[in-house]
Amino acid sequence: VQLQASGGGLVQPGGSLRLSCVASGSRSSINVMGWYRQAPGKQRELVAIITSGGDTNYVDSVKGRFTISRDNAKNTVHLQMNSLQFEDTAVYYCSATIKIVTYWGQGTQVTVSS
Repeated sequence: VQLQASGGGLVQPGGSLRLSCVASGSRSSINVMGWYRQAPGKQRELVAIITSGGDTNYVDSVKGRFTISRDNAKNTVHLQMNSLQFEDTAVYYCSATIKIVTYWGQGTQVTVSS
């Protein structure tokens, strides 16, 4: 299974970005798709996840600012990020969990800077 993420970039505080990730090569349904991030010197943390049924979960720091969505037919997950803050700067990784195995994308850099 391969995951290809896109949409990162440089944005000013208060701005928006939309990340997308496409999963390919899976013969089974993807149970959970999500986004994680890792800032310099910090551990990777969960940002948001979404199940095949549409249930979502967010880390507290992004609630009300980020929205995760997915298209099951296209094996695609999106992360709409609004009101971006300096603290959101990180490499963002998409993930896809199939049965008990989690696959990772290559990461896309999000930099919030004035």
